[in-house]
This record gives sequence, C-alpha cells and structure tokens, in this order.
Amino acid sequence: MTAPPDTAPTDAELLAASVRDGDRFTAVYDRHYADVHRYVAGRLGRQAAEDVVAETFLAAFRRRAAFDPSRGSVRPWLFGIATNLMAQHRRTETRRYRALAQVGVDPDPGGHDERVAASVSAERLQPSLARALAALSPKDRDVVLLKALAQLTHEEIADVLGIPYGTVGSRLNRARKRLRAALPARTEGP
Repeated sequence: MTAPPDTAPTDAELLAASVRDGDRFTAVYDRHYADVHRYVAGRLGRQAAEDVVAETFLAAFRRRAAFDPSRGSVRPWLFGIATNLMAQHRRTETRRYRALAQVGVDPDPGGHDERVAASVSAERLQPSLARALAALSPKDRDVVLLKALAQLTHEEIADVLGIPYGTVGSRLNRARKRLRAALPARTEGP
C-alpha cells in the first residue's frame, strides 16, 4: 500500500496550530500577504499599505486563538481586519482618490511589487473613476473595493463587514450606479 499524497494544511488548521506554535503563523502570512497588500495598496497607496498590512497580520496573530472557522475562511477574516484598520485612514484614501482625479497616475510605478499594486489600483484609475470613488460613502466604497480589489464573494464581504448578505447586494448595486453615472460614456470601437 502506498501512503496518500501529502495534502497541505488548510488555513484554519494552520491558524489552530499557530496557537500552540507561533511559527506556524508564517504559513498563513505567506499565503495571504500578497492579496492583502494588493487590496490595501489599491485603496491607500503603497506607503500606507506597508503599515496597514503589517498591522493587519499583527492583529491576526494576536487574535488567532479567537478565530472561528465555522464563520468562514481565514482569507475574508484577514480582509476584515485590514478593512477595519483602513477605517482609520479614510481621509488618506479619499485624498488619494481626489489627487488621482486631478493628476492621473504615474506611468512608471517602479519595481515589480510596485507594478503589481499599481496594476490593481492607480494604473487603472482614470481621474473620473477616482473622483467617483472619493464621492462614495465609506460603507459603499468598502463593498465595491472588497469586490473589485480583493475579489471576495458577496458572502465573504458580508462576513468581513459584519452585515447581512442582502445589504452587500444593495450597497454594491447603489455604488455601481453612482460609479457608472460618474464615468464618461464608453464609445464603441470599429
């Protein structure tokens, strides 16, 4: 008989193991750092992202024993922590979008990590979109950017923000209408 192939532990298993052995948390960090960083950088910019992402994983490490896998997976839990921490940076986020609306984006974002973050955020943000995002309420902006930048499902967004599933849909619908109305009409090509 052959042994079954090795299967990688789930995030929840790693988090539970990290309660006994803190070094096991490194695997959770390694799995999710890039996604969380891309999301935060897309909202706050690269400079603020470094601090917020570090705070996110520090908070997750401190709260790892309280994680309840029956409420969902680790990924949305981390995005929830990041979103809550970004609430302290709402003014920075709004100023960033207003500035992008005025000056556009830097066409040369620099190194690889910066290009990855820029491809999700500033590189694609046209001034009109940046203005429209700045004009959204923080609650609507959270839903839109968790969907667009973090690519979370409605269920995951509801879990992250602690709101009902239907509220996610209504906020997303309202925000999309406002964004569409604020963007220039698209012209069809040949």
